[in-house]
Amino acid sequence: MAHAASIVAVRTWPADEYTRVTLEMDSELKAEHFLLDGPDRLVVDIDGLTLNSTLNELVSKVRPNDPYIGGVRVGQNRPGVVRLVLDLKQPVAPQIFTLKPIGEYKYRLVLDLYPKIAQDPLLAILESKDPDPLADVLEQLAQQSSDAPVPSVQGQTLPQTARKPDLPSPPAGSTRPRPSQPSPPPPQTQPQRRGHILVALDPGHGGEDPGAIGRNGTREKDVVLSIARRLKRIIDATPGMKAYMTRDGDYFVPLHVRVQKARRVKADLFISIHADAWVKPSARGSSVYALSQNGATSTMARMMAQRENEADLIGGVNLGTHNAQVAQVLLDLSTAAQINDSIRVGSKVLSEIGKINRLHKRQVERAGFAVLKAPDIPSILVETAFISNPTEESLLRSSKYQDQVARAMFAGIQSYFRDNPALARRS
Repeated sequence: MAHAASIVAVRTWPADEYTRVTLEMDSELKAEHFLLDGPDRLVVDIDGLTLNSTLNELVSKVRPNDPYIGGVRVGQNRPGVVRLVLDLKQPVAPQIFTLKPIGEYKYRLVLDLYPKIAQDPLLAILESKDPDPLADVLEQLAQQSSDAPVPSVQGQTLPQTARKPDLPSPPAGSTRPRPSQPSPPPPQTQPQRRGHILVALDPGHGGEDPGAIGRNGTREKDVVLSIARRLKRIIDATPGMKAYMTRDGDYFVPLHVRVQKARRVKADLFISIHADAWVKPSARGSSVYALSQNGATSTMARMMAQRENEADLIGGVNLGTHNAQVAQVLLDLSTAAQINDSIRVGSKVLSEIGKINRLHKRQVERAGFAVLKAPDIPSILVETAFISNPTEESLLRSSKYQDQVARAMFAGIQSYFRDNPALARRS
């Protein structure tokens, strides 16, 4: 007789973009769900399960600041069926799927609660609490049609901002010029460059996917998020520059959605930030990678790309629920020009990082990283140090080194655009 399945762990990952609830089990189970309104609730019936203390912990795992879940009730609905009732704070488009064992995880039942109306990355920038001197430019971008649709999952509707929104007026007293009609561009042989630089920062991993873990328990996802935040502060404080984060919290973002976000905000540059790991703790040094269409430049580059590309398997993606147009980003659309620009900026960043840490390789390595496949944005992946090396793990944990890495990357970015102004994105 087959033994009754049991829950071995429950986890919640609340974020503005979506909340994830994960039930980790020792065997694969089936679940059915339905929505109720007045008030909004999500009901999930899990077949083949008996209530236990671990599952009851889910009630206490819901955080007061969760944007989507107000509370959870758990009960034995009938023999062999456990019912979860999630009291919702707003209407959701739930995505519920199972994942097979991978890495340290057993079977997982995943409940992803997306907002009923999809969020627009451009609107998130415009609604930022920080005063934005580039708001006029971003408003124009938001009102332009884009060949990169806003990411959505089944059951979501697109935000109004994806269809030429009525955006708020600037605050009173604003001195930003607002000409009644645009002046015609001066005659020129090349397209006119946009008057600012927008950098998309992509802290790797997050949520269910911790990334590499050092000997002392340092998690890659935490370190790279801290470095990205430091770099964002530096960029935002620089006139004519703005940074956008593909994630600004501890939650998982699929690889193709990271690329999609950068395209939606029309970034001039995409930088994915990571911390390296290797089977031997002696490996050390910083690296920079660009995309390759013709194979990796080294065995390690190929293995690193394979490890990073497995993030979707570890973090957990139900690709069938995502907009088919979004998934197209993962096709091999990158151009030789984009790759050449990526190598240029990668070389600048690598040179600056070499001033604060030893380099693992003194040239930009290349491999088939899925997260670098934006066909129209120079994209690099920076491995800030080896988290698997005890000495470099200590560096990665220190605020001083995190600041140094952020400033080195910023210096490389500035050098790239200063020496190659024609490579910035065209209006």
